[in-house]
Amino acid sequence: MTPPDQKATEYLESVRAQVPLYDELQDAAIAAIPFEPKTVLELGIGTGQTSGRLLNRFPNAQITGLDSDADMVFRARQQVADVSLARMEDPLPDGPWDLVISVLSIHRLDDEQKQTLFRRAKQNSKSLIIGDFVALSTGEGETSVPGTAYPDSAEDLAGWCEGKVAWANDDLVVIAADYR
Repeated sequence: MTPPDQKATEYLESVRAQVPLYDELQDAAIAAIPFEPKTVLELGIGTGQTSGRLLNRFPNAQITGLDSDADMVFRARQQVADVSLARMEDPLPDGPWDLVISVLSIHRLDDEQKQTLFRRAKQNSKSLIIGDFVALSTGEGETSVPGTAYPDSAEDLAGWCEGKVAWANDDLVVIAADYR
């Protein structure tokens, strides 16, 4: 049986192989946060990589994480105490939130699901940060994730959440929306 720490390391190595600019995307997502958040909802918390980086910048933030994978919930609880098994398509936990953040998760949602999620985030938070891969007009980028994905253009994502592109490199983008 593989120890949990080794599994987390192997998972992170796999993600970095699929997303060559993974660390830059993570750093850009944290850098795009428009103010010091006290309450944070992370959608698709995974192993807690984004939360760990967020806590390094904002150590007093209280993070609630959601993920639809029970193994990811278990791993994320090593970083954040309040992690629940839930899907982004489900109602969000009661807010209000200072920040809703999601890195490399929303590409699994279709257009209608993304727009619904962004509306709910705007109603329940002061800001939204999305870091994910997008469809390029020039064709394929370097990101290659297994399974079904529905990448949209950066312009569509920014328009749907009333945000702006804060960072872009290859087929990765960070969208920041400030609703204050």
